[in-house]
Amino acid sequence: MTTNAGSAQASPSQTLSRGIRALEILAEVQRPLTIAELADAMGVHRSVAYRILRTLEDHSLLVRDDAGRVQPGPGLAVLARGVSRSLQTAALPELTQLANSLMMSAFVAVWDHEDCVTLVTVDPRHAGAVVVQHPGSRHPINRGAPGIAIQSALSESEWGILAPGTEYRTEAAEARRRGYAASHDEVIAGVSSLAVPVRIPGGRPAALAVVYIRADQDPDKVAAALAASAARIETQLG
Repeated sequence: MTTNAGSAQASPSQTLSRGIRALEILAEVQRPLTIAELADAMGVHRSVAYRILRTLEDHSLLVRDDAGRVQPGPGLAVLARGVSRSLQTAALPELTQLANSLMMSAFVAVWDHEDCVTLVTVDPRHAGAVVVQHPGSRHPINRGAPGIAIQSALSESEWGILAPGTEYRTEAAEARRRGYAASHDEVIAGVSSLAVPVRIPGGRPAALAVVYIRADQDPDKVAAALAASAARIETQLG
């Protein structure tokens, strides 16, 4: 009886985990997948994947096209609006102003376990080629300007407590002294980024950043604009 009860308790957790993994896979590939492709990526039988997908479909977390391929659904957008809602609300006007004045994609990145995840992004209204930073995109926290900026808000000892086993970049100390972090070719080949930390009351620091292929602006001036926006965001967050 005890074994059966334990199995019954474990089953829903496994189903939930598989459902979340299915959504992660669809977000990572950025294209519709057949049920067979998704089942292979999940490492489960097609019948298992189908049952999970039916449940996700019922909640509009995924949809199927005319060919039966699955892709993220509108229900995810509803859930995403609730993630760090106050930060998104405070940041959106600043991101819009930065994107259109600097003619660069501007975004907020947050710290998620060992990764840096784009929370919200704004692209300039009138621009030619720009680097698109998709919400939900992620990269290791200790790579790229946003992650270094997040690290710069903490001392190396504080980082060791909060993220044991994750490298604290030496550039973080320089970013703290200079006021901003810079990177080139670290996350996307040929792409540069500048970022400043955003300190969240009672929470982990985030980063306000821009990405670009090339720019005529002085990096110090771009960083100053970022820092001013970050200060206004922090004021709104209290």
